Amino acid sequence: MLFYVPQRRDPAAARAWLLLIFFLPWVGLLLYAVVGRAVLPRARLQMQQTVSRLTRELQPRILGTTLAEPALAQEFQPAILLARTRGDFAICRGNRFELLTDYQGAIDRLVADIESAREHVHLLYYIVQDDGTGKRVAEALARAAARGVVCRVMGDGFGSWFSFQRWKGRLRAQGIEFLLAMPPRLWGPKAGRLDLRNHRKIAVIDGRIGYVGSQNIVDPDANRGLTNEELVARITGPVARQLQAVFLADRYYELDRFPEQPLESLLPESEAAGPSLAQVLPSGPGYHRDTLHQIMIALMHGARRSLVLTTPYFMPDASFQLALRMAAERGVDVRLIVSRESNKPFVQLAQESNFDELLDAGVRVYRYHGNFLHAKHATVDDDIAVIGSSNLDIRSFALNNEVSVLIYDSAVVAELRAIQARYLSASEPVDREQWAARGVVRRMLQNIARLADSLL
Repeated sequence: MLFYVPQRRDPAAARAWLLLIFFLPWVGLLLYAVVGRAVLPRARLQMQQTVSRLTRELQPRILGTTLAEPALAQEFQPAILLARTRGDFAICRGNRFELLTDYQGAIDRLVADIESAREHVHLLYYIVQDDGTGKRVAEALARAAARGVVCRVMGDGFGSWFSFQRWKGRLRAQGIEFLLAMPPRLWGPKAGRLDLRNHRKIAVIDGRIGYVGSQNIVDPDANRGLTNEELVARITGPVARQLQAVFLADRYYELDRFPEQPLESLLPESEAAGPSLAQVLPSGPGYHRDTLHQIMIALMHGARRSLVLTTPYFMPDASFQLALRMAAERGVDVRLIVSRESNKPFVQLAQESNFDELLDAGVRVYRYHGNFLHAKHATVDDDIAVIGSSNLDIRSFALNNEVSVLIYDSAVVAELRAIQARYLSASEPVDREQWAARGVVRRMLQNIARLADSLL
């Protein structure tokens, strides 16, 4: 294992796996065989290359005449260049963003858009649950299918497994396509480690309206004892076509084919919906390595005045934390907002083990109380916003399939900053001296959890 584990793996992750295997050999070997392999199946990598090539060929159709270049400070040019060279999509103008923070309100808007659909509805979510929220969406899909709208639904092979088993027959009988994305496979050409998940949350209606953010198709109180608080962006404009391409790519991975619909239907031309410049940034093991991770670091290096990060799980690698600390040490107002209560206590312990170094560097850490803050977004100065499905942890950056939208619009940034200000007003700042004086047992548990940060 000393020879095998470190190959194509971050040294910290290799150390974590070796530590587990040395202390618990049989348990460690079994877990490594199931979820520890650092490479993707060759078939999946070949499919990713095919889809990326097709996406580049379709750029003229996706973009139309909307190709744009944001007028930003020189400090942000490296990040923009990275997004251009490592992402599959270019920056486009003509987008309108509506930020939805009310949980049921976001579901209401999605259901209303499904009810108004004329050609197709595409949903891709990590969790599609057969609860009250899921049934509302499923009923709207059934009504849409009954009037001739093509409905396709994808749920992650882990997060949506049980709902898929209960619903697949009924939905398919109603003419609704329901697929599992990356279902568990122990053998075959697409077999791979079982913890590689499709964590995206995407909806596309008629190729003209898109949804992206942190919210799944599930009741807000699905985590026992906690109520989720989310943020979703409803998008009209060419970025919706970019989200469409991401959905079609993930569907292609499972079926090895694209829909038999004309491109004019799937990627319709549309009038400019708003003033925002933006681009979709898909990420995951099949894309360029650490795409979102590197772009976020470049954005942090470019920040001059303020940087606000909101995430439910904060366990990035050393390079990400270094960029965060460097921003604070050169005078940038850096704030990290996390939830005081978590649905994953062990993960929360590992997260808290990072606070000492952040506080020492001048990063201000806030713990949101009330709901479980599951939103995932960032603002950089008054210029750039990032909204998507990705947590700020090693798993989201390196293992999960995620999707983010980079928005270059000061008005959208100001709206998102107002939402972040509301979070801050309902948060408890972590006091540096009080945190340093926390109990020995709590500190020990945090340090133990931190040893497994690369595995979480």
